[in-house]
Amino acid sequence: MPDWLEVALRTLFAVVILFLMTRLLGKRQISQLSFFEYITGITIGSLAAYISMDLESHWLLGLVSLIVWVLVSLGIEFLQMKSKKVRDFIDSKATILIKDGKILEDNVKKERLSSDELLQQLRKKNVFKTADVEFAVIEPSGEINVLLKKEHQPLTPSHLGITVGPEPEPQTVIMDGKMMDEPLATIGLSREWLYTELEKIGVTIENVFLGQVDAYGQLYVDLYDDKLQVPEPQQKASLLAQLKKCEADLEMFGLSTDNETVKQMYEQCSNQLKQIITDVRPLLIR
Repeated sequence: MPDWLEVALRTLFAVVILFLMTRLLGKRQISQLSFFEYITGITIGSLAAYISMDLESHWLLGLVSLIVWVLVSLGIEFLQMKSKKVRDFIDSKATILIKDGKILEDNVKKERLSSDELLQQLRKKNVFKTADVEFAVIEPSGEINVLLKKEHQPLTPSHLGITVGPEPEPQTVIMDGKMMDEPLATIGLSREWLYTELEKIGVTIENVFLGQVDAYGQLYVDLYDDKLQVPEPQQKASLLAQLKKCEADLEMFGLSTDNETVKQMYEQCSNQLKQIITDVRPLLIR
């Protein structure tokens, strides 16, 4: 067999084996890998290259070594899942770097971080003053997570005592100029509805690079031609305007009648509608 053909076949075999082995090891982002997992990844890649290129050695030896590395990694992952002591030994523990706005210098030196590196990591979290930090910890992966003090945290509905319901994820109904039937069916919409919405904004489906429908049934599109401006959906703004008009009409009807019973009825309806508008306004001005 010619050398080039053998290299091609061995490389193809190595790619298939490497794919199967990495699928077996599971999914992890690079930033989430422990030191041992990082070394394992490098070693498995080197072994795959050895299987591909070293024609003087038998490919079966490289395969045995590759399988042993994968089995050892799986065994260690299993032990980590079963024992916290093993996890702490292999991955190490998280280390507190800042507490109550005070930098813990000994812990920073222990993690071999300079002041500049610590400040750089804090800036990545949009934190520019260490005094604003309630708690900062460096995870075993090397990522620094920060908890701001209460007075410096962004205002959320929970701080205002407002209960907000869950919002379903937007559904991608157009991709690369083609309609996606399954997402449309998921949100209970039809092709006719989508064509009608596209007609409202004056575009054809072939010109749409990406189209999404949010939880409120509003269609947002991104066109292939970036110079074209597509108007924003106005359904929610229109609904809010109609509700306000109804409230104003009820107030006017109440003022225009001399019948006290009817006047009170209109005022009561107007007040109820005003409360409804107050409740739904956060949803309609998004």
